[in-house]
Amino acid sequence: MTASGAALGIIFAIVAAGASLGFLAGARRRLDLEQWTVGGRGFGVLLVYLLMAGEVYTTFSFLGASGWAYSRGGPALYIMAYLTLAYVVSFFILPPVWELGRRHGMQTESDFFARLYGSKYLAAFVCLTGAAFLVPYVQLQITGLGIIVEAASFDAIRRGPAMAIAVSVVAAFVLASGVRAVAWVSILKDALMLLAAVAIGIAVPYYHFGGIGKMFAALARAHPAHLTLPGATPNLGHAWYISTVLLTSFGFYMWPHSFAATFTARSGDIIRRNAVVMPLYTLTLAFVFFAGFSAVVALPGLANGDMALLTIVRSTFPAWFLGVIGGAGALTAMVPAAIFTLTAATLLAKNFYRPLIAPAMSDDQVARLARGLVVILSLIGLLLAIYSSTTLVSLLLLGYAGVGQFFPGVVLGLYWKRVTTAGVFTGLVTGVGTVAVLALTKHDPLFGLNAGFVALCLNLLLAVGVSLFAGKRQVPRIADADRS
Repeated sequence: MTASGAALGIIFAIVAAGASLGFLAGARRRLDLEQWTVGGRGFGVLLVYLLMAGEVYTTFSFLGASGWAYSRGGPALYIMAYLTLAYVVSFFILPPVWELGRRHGMQTESDFFARLYGSKYLAAFVCLTGAAFLVPYVQLQITGLGIIVEAASFDAIRRGPAMAIAVSVVAAFVLASGVRAVAWVSILKDALMLLAAVAIGIAVPYYHFGGIGKMFAALARAHPAHLTLPGATPNLGHAWYISTVLLTSFGFYMWPHSFAATFTARSGDIIRRNAVVMPLYTLTLAFVFFAGFSAVVALPGLANGDMALLTIVRSTFPAWFLGVIGGAGALTAMVPAAIFTLTAATLLAKNFYRPLIAPAMSDDQVARLARGLVVILSLIGLLLAIYSSTTLVSLLLLGYAGVGQFFPGVVLGLYWKRVTTAGVFTGLVTGVGTVAVLALTKHDPLFGLNAGFVALCLNLLLAVGVSLFAGKRQVPRIADADRS
């Protein structure tokens, strides 16, 4: 059997196994809106852990992290810092979010804003913003999947067909099983990713340099600036690093899919335990960085840093193991893409279309509309992946800059009784508008700071300032009752 044939066979076997798990997850269950979006609020510690890990550790973890280690160096290490801090933030804010969700039957992030602030227009704006910034994240997964399958199959499958097939499979098992499909497929995906990351991170430095320490020594001799800030960039210095870590730590659970995953838990204690355990998963990223840094010395001059990990893996491992990497990478793209499209579709159907256009819609009608939107959003993500060339980390940071603007509204709503609807709405619109202007005019970073962090500061100042100026609290009394 040829090398490409062996790799392809393993890739197809792994993807088929993952897809089968996705379809089986919803078997013998009536998937109403509650089951489809939050799994009946019955997930225990293991399923919540797998669901949240499945959402967080994506093709970005495989390709984007190693790609930035290769092309930018030191600035890439912000990833290790923000993930750890984000779980600390989640320990304090997600349990009260879960409690509100349980009491009032919330299924989406927009439900939270609608209940807490009593404004369907604010909730609709949160919905549109969340869906808009989820699209680049879907694009990231599909792009990464195409890169992985093309490289792992020794170019036997081209990027376009690979992406189209995967998007079709993802849409099918989301339609069939909803959020349970994501949690079930994550079992296989996480096991394979752990195996692949550790094997790559240890074997690549030993194969090319004789060890991890020797790899770093060789890198320090060849490219000493690569291990400091701003690394191989002109402007990603200490101010950018700190502001990016803060923005992404605060914005981590502001992603609509991560926020909604909170509602699947059986209790608030499960959320707290998850926050304690999740940082252990972050250790796998260190091995991905080792591969990226190894490629800087072993494979200089790559035109696309996102290809660094797969290129060096192809020169290190036998074909069959490249197939394992390809299959693991494919699932690492498919699982997040599934939850992203499910969440965005639910937001648009439940929190935009129904309240503003068709308030008489039943939950069953909302569920049918959301399923149709899954197909549309999957196609949009596929087209963007085919025709856009933005780097994976840039796509992720753009998304964080947008969804991070929800943070003041969530935290002030939970912990500050004087916050007002007008204050939160004003701050949110200003923050999102600032992100859009700075991104479109390519002013990121701005004065050395992450542009999304600058927008977040303006957002918070206006939310607090307008709330204080308004004087009288405008948030419904139900929020006070829940908080007491």
